Amino acid sequence: MRRIYEPQNLMEAELLLGMLDSEGVFARLDGRDLVGGTGELPALGLLGLAVADDQARHARELIDAYNAACPVADDEPQSFPDVLDC
Repeated sequence: MRRIYEPQNLMEAELLLGMLDSEGVFARLDGRDLVGGTGELPALGLLGLAVADDQARHARELIDAYNAACPVADDEPQSFPDVLDC
C-alpha cells in the first residue's frame, strides 16, 4: 500500500473513499482515529489515503481530476454564491 493523498479533513477523505470505490479502486484511510486528538496532535498530516501500489497512478489521476473540477457556470443557487451544489 502506498500513501497517495492527504485530505484536508475527514469529510473530504470519506468523499474520496467513495469516489475511488465507485471507480473500482480499493483505498484505505489512515489516521481516522487520530482526528479526535486535534489540538493535542499536529493539525496536518493526520489523514492519508493509501492504495495498492499497482493502483496508485490511476487513483492519483482520479483525485487530481476531482481537485481540478469546477462548478458549472450559472448552475449555483442564488442564495449561496460560490458554493458548489452537489
